Amino acid sequence: MAPLLTNGRGTEQRFDVNLSILFTELPLLERPAAAAAAGFDAVELWWPWTDTPTPPQAELDALEKALDDAGTRLVGLNFYAGQLPGPDRGALSVPGEESDRFVANIEVAADFAAATGCKALNALYGNRVEGIDPRAQDELALENLVRAAHAADRVGAILLIEALNKPESPLYPLVSAPSAVEVVDRVNAASGLGNAAFLLDLYHLSMNGEDLNEVIDRYAERTGHVQIADNPGRGAPGTGSLPLGDLLGRLRKAGYTGWVGLEYKPGDRPSAESFDWLAAGA
Repeated sequence: MAPLLTNGRGTEQRFDVNLSILFTELPLLERPAAAAAAGFDAVELWWPWTDTPTPPQAELDALEKALDDAGTRLVGLNFYAGQLPGPDRGALSVPGEESDRFVANIEVAADFAAATGCKALNALYGNRVEGIDPRAQDELALENLVRAAHAADRVGAILLIEALNKPESPLYPLVSAPSAVEVVDRVNAASGLGNAAFLLDLYHLSMNGEDLNEVIDRYAERTGHVQIADNPGRGAPGTGSLPLGDLLGRLRKAGYTGWVGLEYKPGDRPSAESFDWLAAGA
Protein backbone atom coordinates (compact mmCIF):
# COMPACT_ATOMS: atom_id res chain seq x y z
CA MET A 1 0.00 0.00 0.00
CA ALA A 2 1.12 3.55 -0.68
CA PRO A 3 1.89 5.59 2.43
CA LEU A 4 -1.10 7.44 3.85
CA LEU A 5 -1.06 10.71 5.71
CA THR A 6 -3.69 11.05 8.42
CA ASN A 7 -3.91 14.62 9.63
CA GLY A 8 -5.95 13.95 12.75
CA ARG A 9 -9.26 14.85 11.15
CA GLY A 10 -9.93 11.55 9.40
CA THR A 11 -8.36 12.67 6.14
CA GLU A 12 -6.10 10.22 4.36
CA GLN A 13 -4.19 10.63 1.12
CA ARG A 14 -2.10 8.36 -1.08
CA PHE A 15 1.38 9.55 -2.01
CA ASP A 16 3.65 8.67 -4.90
CA VAL A 17 7.32 9.57 -5.28
CA ASN A 18 8.63 11.63 -8.17
CA LEU A 19 11.77 9.74 -9.23
CA SER A 20 13.07 12.66 -11.27
CA ILE A 21 13.67 14.81 -8.17
CA LEU A 22 13.93 12.20 -5.39
CA PHE A 23 16.41 9.31 -5.40
CA THR A 24 18.39 11.04 -8.16
CA GLU A 25 21.55 10.06 -6.30
CA LEU A 26 20.90 6.63 -7.85
CA PRO A 27 20.86 5.53 -11.49
CA LEU A 28 17.38 5.67 -13.01
CA LEU A 29 16.86 1.92 -13.06
CA GLU A 30 17.66 1.63 -9.33
CA ARG A 31 15.20 4.28 -8.22
CA PRO A 32 11.98 2.23 -8.32
CA ALA A 33 13.46 -0.33 -5.93
CA ALA A 34 14.69 2.45 -3.65
CA ALA A 35 11.20 3.96 -3.56
CA ALA A 36 9.74 0.55 -2.75
CA ALA A 37 12.28 0.07 0.04
CA ALA A 38 11.13 3.41 1.48
CA GLY A 39 7.56 2.12 1.56
CA PHE A 40 6.08 3.44 -1.67
CA ASP A 41 4.35 1.36 -4.32
CA ALA A 42 3.62 4.26 -6.71
CA VAL A 43 5.97 6.61 -8.54
CA GLU A 44 5.92 9.32 -11.20
CA LEU A 45 8.54 10.60 -13.64
CA TRP A 46 9.48 13.53 -15.78
CA TRP A 47 10.42 12.26 -19.24
CA PRO A 48 13.64 10.41 -18.32
CA TRP A 49 15.40 10.76 -21.68
CA THR A 50 15.99 14.50 -21.90
CA ASP A 51 18.06 14.22 -25.08
CA THR A 52 15.60 12.20 -27.13
CA PRO A 53 11.85 11.86 -27.44
CA THR A 54 12.26 8.40 -28.96
CA PRO A 55 14.71 6.30 -26.92
CA PRO A 56 15.60 2.78 -28.04
CA GLN A 57 12.93 0.24 -27.19
CA ALA A 58 15.47 -1.63 -25.07
CA GLU A 59 15.75 1.37 -22.73
CA LEU A 60 11.98 1.65 -22.44
CA ASP A 61 11.76 -2.05 -21.71
CA ALA A 62 14.50 -1.81 -19.08
CA LEU A 63 12.64 0.91 -17.21
CA GLU A 64 9.38 -1.03 -17.43
CA LYS A 65 11.16 -4.06 -15.99
CA ALA A 66 12.69 -2.01 -13.16
CA LEU A 67 9.23 -0.75 -12.23
CA ASP A 68 7.78 -4.26 -12.38
CA ASP A 69 10.61 -5.86 -10.43
CA ALA A 70 10.24 -3.26 -7.68
CA GLY A 71 6.49 -3.72 -7.50
CA THR A 72 5.98 -0.02 -8.18
CA ARG A 73 3.19 1.40 -10.30
CA LEU A 74 3.84 4.39 -12.57
CA VAL A 75 1.00 6.82 -11.89
CA GLY A 76 2.28 9.91 -13.71
CA LEU A 77 4.58 10.56 -16.67
CA ASN A 78 5.63 13.72 -18.48
CA PHE A 79 5.75 13.88 -22.23
CA TYR A 80 9.09 15.00 -23.68
CA ALA A 81 9.75 18.49 -22.27
CA GLY A 82 13.24 19.41 -23.49
CA GLN A 83 16.03 19.86 -20.96
CA LEU A 84 14.22 19.34 -17.67
CA PRO A 85 15.78 19.81 -15.23
CA GLY A 86 17.44 22.63 -17.08
CA PRO A 87 16.36 25.72 -18.98
CA ASP A 88 13.37 24.22 -20.78
CA ARG A 89 9.79 24.01 -19.54
CA GLY A 90 8.25 21.91 -22.26
CA ALA A 91 8.37 21.68 -26.03
CA LEU A 92 4.84 21.60 -27.41
CA SER A 93 4.49 25.36 -28.00
CA VAL A 94 8.05 25.91 -29.26
CA PRO A 95 8.01 26.08 -33.09
CA GLY A 96 10.46 24.04 -35.11
CA GLU A 97 12.59 21.20 -33.87
CA GLU A 98 11.24 21.13 -30.30
CA SER A 99 7.62 20.93 -31.40
CA ASP A 100 8.58 18.18 -33.82
CA ARG A 101 10.26 16.32 -30.97
CA PHE A 102 7.11 16.59 -28.87
CA VAL A 103 4.99 15.21 -31.72
CA ALA A 104 7.46 12.34 -32.21
CA ASN A 105 7.21 11.56 -28.49
CA ILE A 106 3.43 11.50 -28.19
CA GLU A 107 2.81 7.91 -29.22
CA VAL A 108 6.04 6.69 -27.58
CA ALA A 109 4.99 8.13 -24.23
CA ALA A 110 1.43 6.88 -24.63
CA ASP A 111 2.61 3.38 -25.45
CA PHE A 112 4.91 3.39 -22.41
CA ALA A 113 2.01 4.55 -20.27
CA ALA A 114 -0.08 1.69 -21.61
CA ALA A 115 2.68 -0.83 -20.90
CA THR A 116 3.11 0.36 -17.32
CA GLY A 117 -0.53 1.05 -16.46
CA CYS A 118 0.08 4.79 -16.14
CA LYS A 119 -3.17 6.78 -16.35
CA ALA A 120 -1.89 10.38 -16.30
CA LEU A 121 0.31 12.08 -18.89
CA ASN A 122 1.60 15.60 -18.20
CA ALA A 123 2.26 17.99 -21.10
CA LEU A 124 4.37 20.98 -20.08
CA TYR A 125 3.44 23.97 -22.23
CA GLY A 126 6.89 25.37 -23.06
CA ASN A 127 8.53 28.77 -22.72
CA ARG A 128 7.75 31.87 -24.73
CA VAL A 129 10.31 32.38 -27.49
CA GLU A 130 11.66 35.84 -28.23
CA GLY A 131 10.61 37.10 -31.66
CA ILE A 132 7.67 34.69 -32.04
CA ASP A 133 4.10 35.90 -31.73
CA PRO A 134 2.61 34.37 -28.54
CA ARG A 135 -0.63 33.78 -30.45
CA ALA A 136 1.25 31.58 -32.91
CA GLN A 137 2.73 29.62 -30.02
CA ASP A 138 -0.71 29.20 -28.48
CA GLU A 139 -2.16 27.93 -31.76
CA LEU A 140 0.67 25.40 -32.07
CA ALA A 141 0.19 24.41 -28.44
CA LEU A 142 -3.51 23.72 -28.93
CA GLU A 143 -2.81 21.62 -32.01
CA ASN A 144 -0.22 19.54 -30.18
CA LEU A 145 -2.26 19.23 -27.02
CA VAL A 146 -5.23 17.89 -28.98
CA ARG A 147 -2.90 15.29 -30.49
CA ALA A 148 -1.70 14.40 -27.02
CA ALA A 149 -5.27 14.20 -25.71
CA HIS A 150 -6.16 11.69 -28.41
CA ALA A 151 -3.08 9.59 -27.64
CA ALA A 152 -3.87 9.67 -23.92
CA ASP A 153 -7.47 8.68 -24.64
CA ARG A 154 -6.26 5.74 -26.72
CA VAL A 155 -4.54 4.26 -23.67
CA GLY A 156 -7.20 5.22 -21.14
CA ALA A 157 -5.22 8.09 -19.62
CA ILE A 158 -5.90 11.71 -18.84
CA LEU A 159 -3.89 14.66 -20.16
CA LEU A 160 -2.55 17.02 -17.50
CA ILE A 161 -1.90 20.74 -17.92
CA GLU A 162 0.34 22.29 -15.26
CA ALA A 163 0.85 25.80 -13.95
CA LEU A 164 4.45 26.56 -12.92
CA ASN A 165 5.72 29.55 -10.96
CA LYS A 166 6.92 32.82 -12.43
CA PRO A 167 9.99 33.39 -10.22
CA GLU A 168 11.57 30.12 -11.34
CA SER A 169 10.01 29.93 -14.82
CA PRO A 170 9.74 33.54 -16.02
CA LEU A 171 9.21 32.61 -19.69
CA TYR A 172 6.48 30.04 -19.01
CA PRO A 173 3.05 31.52 -19.78
CA LEU A 174 0.92 29.39 -17.46
CA VAL A 175 1.80 30.82 -14.05
CA SER A 176 -1.57 30.74 -12.33
CA ALA A 177 -4.30 28.20 -11.77
CA PRO A 178 -6.81 30.09 -13.97
CA SER A 179 -4.36 30.28 -16.89
CA ALA A 180 -3.77 26.52 -16.81
CA VAL A 181 -7.46 25.68 -16.43
CA GLU A 182 -8.24 27.95 -19.38
CA VAL A 183 -5.97 25.78 -21.51
CA VAL A 184 -7.65 22.65 -20.12
CA ASP A 185 -10.99 24.05 -21.28
CA ARG A 186 -9.67 24.91 -24.75
CA VAL A 187 -8.21 21.44 -25.22
CA ASN A 188 -11.39 19.71 -24.10
CA ALA A 189 -13.48 21.87 -26.41
CA ALA A 190 -11.18 21.29 -29.38
CA SER A 191 -10.71 17.55 -28.86
CA GLY A 192 -14.24 16.74 -27.79
CA LEU A 193 -12.78 14.12 -25.44
CA GLY A 194 -13.01 15.82 -22.07
CA ASN A 195 -9.90 14.04 -20.80
CA ALA A 196 -7.72 17.10 -20.12
CA ALA A 197 -7.39 18.06 -16.46
CA PHE A 198 -5.50 20.46 -14.20
CA LEU A 199 -2.27 19.44 -12.48
CA LEU A 200 -2.48 21.31 -9.17
CA ASP A 201 1.00 21.83 -7.75
CA LEU A 202 0.73 23.50 -4.35
CA TYR A 203 4.37 24.60 -4.35
CA HIS A 204 4.20 26.37 -7.70
CA LEU A 205 0.90 28.06 -6.90
CA SER A 206 2.19 29.22 -3.52
CA MET A 207 5.27 30.69 -5.21
CA ASN A 208 2.88 32.67 -7.41
CA GLY A 209 1.19 34.07 -4.32
CA GLU A 210 -2.17 32.48 -5.05
CA ASP A 211 -4.79 31.86 -2.38
CA LEU A 212 -4.42 28.08 -2.13
CA ASN A 213 -7.68 27.56 -0.29
CA GLU A 214 -9.53 29.45 -3.01
CA VAL A 215 -7.75 27.49 -5.75
CA ILE A 216 -8.69 24.20 -4.12
CA ASP A 217 -12.32 25.20 -3.63
CA ARG A 218 -12.60 26.44 -7.19
CA TYR A 219 -10.68 23.78 -9.09
CA ALA A 220 -10.65 20.54 -7.07
CA GLU A 221 -13.24 19.00 -9.38
CA ARG A 222 -11.09 19.93 -12.41
CA THR A 223 -7.92 18.47 -10.90
CA GLY A 224 -6.44 15.27 -12.29
CA HIS A 225 -3.25 15.14 -10.21
CA VAL A 226 -1.67 16.97 -7.27
CA GLN A 227 1.99 17.61 -6.46
CA ILE A 228 3.50 19.04 -3.30
CA ALA A 229 6.66 20.56 -1.86
CA ASP A 230 7.07 23.02 0.97
CA ASN A 231 7.76 26.72 0.46
CA PRO A 232 10.25 28.29 0.71
CA GLY A 233 12.94 25.96 -0.55
CA ARG A 234 10.94 23.26 -2.35
CA GLY A 235 11.83 20.85 0.41
CA ALA A 236 9.92 18.13 2.22
CA PRO A 237 6.73 18.99 4.12
CA GLY A 238 7.66 20.65 7.39
CA THR A 239 10.80 22.35 6.07
CA GLY A 240 8.86 25.48 5.10
CA SER A 241 5.69 27.28 6.09
CA LEU A 242 2.96 25.73 3.92
CA PRO A 243 0.19 24.00 5.92
CA LEU A 244 0.26 21.03 3.59
CA GLY A 245 -1.70 18.71 5.86
CA ASP A 246 -4.55 21.21 6.03
CA LEU A 247 -4.42 21.87 2.30
CA LEU A 248 -4.53 18.17 1.46
CA GLY A 249 -7.42 17.74 3.87
CA ARG A 250 -9.25 20.55 2.11
CA LEU A 251 -8.62 18.87 -1.24
CA ARG A 252 -10.01 15.61 0.04
CA LYS A 253 -13.06 17.34 1.48
CA ALA A 254 -13.57 19.03 -1.90
CA GLY A 255 -13.71 15.61 -3.55
CA TYR A 256 -10.15 14.94 -4.73
CA THR A 257 -9.24 11.29 -4.18
CA GLY A 258 -6.32 10.93 -6.59
CA TRP A 259 -2.58 10.67 -6.10
CA VAL A 260 -0.38 13.30 -4.50
CA GLY A 261 3.08 13.37 -6.03
CA LEU A 262 6.03 14.12 -3.76
CA GLU A 263 7.99 16.46 -6.00
CA TYR A 264 10.38 17.97 -3.49
CA LYS A 265 14.13 18.20 -2.99
CA PRO A 266 15.49 15.95 -0.24
CA GLY A 267 18.04 18.53 0.84
CA ASP A 268 21.50 17.51 2.01
CA ARG A 269 20.44 14.02 3.08
CA PRO A 270 19.76 10.83 1.15
CA SER A 271 16.27 10.73 -0.34
CA ALA A 272 15.33 7.71 1.77
CA GLU A 273 15.74 9.86 4.90
CA SER A 274 13.40 12.62 3.68
CA PHE A 275 10.10 10.92 4.55
CA ASP A 276 10.14 11.33 8.33
CA TRP A 277 7.33 13.90 8.01
CA LEU A 278 4.95 11.09 7.07
CA ALA A 279 5.01 9.69 10.57
CA ALA A 280 4.48 13.11 12.12
CA GLY A 281 1.97 14.38 9.54
CA ALA A 282 2.45 17.40 7.29
